[in-house]
Amino acid sequence: MKKVTFYHAGCPVCVSAEEQLLGLIDQAKVVLEIIHLGQRPSEIPKAEGAGVKPVPAILLENGTVMHINYGAGIQEISS
Repeated sequence: MKKVTFYHAGCPVCVSAEEQLLGLIDQAKVVLEIIHLGQRPSEIPKAEGAGVKPVPAILLENGTVMHINYGAGIQEISS
């Protein structure tokens, strides 16, 4: 199964993107991990290392980062 990681900060833009993403991804075919960086700040270095800059963002299994919209800069979350 393929894996997709959705990083967000809990802001309204992020929550809206999460709701839409859940409606689009067939979770019978794709493992979707949702990481709220505000609640799991220990994941921030991993997200930054993968190339996540603003959130919400999707990290695909092949390492491609897709920035969906601008909710918050990752540096704002870690402050």
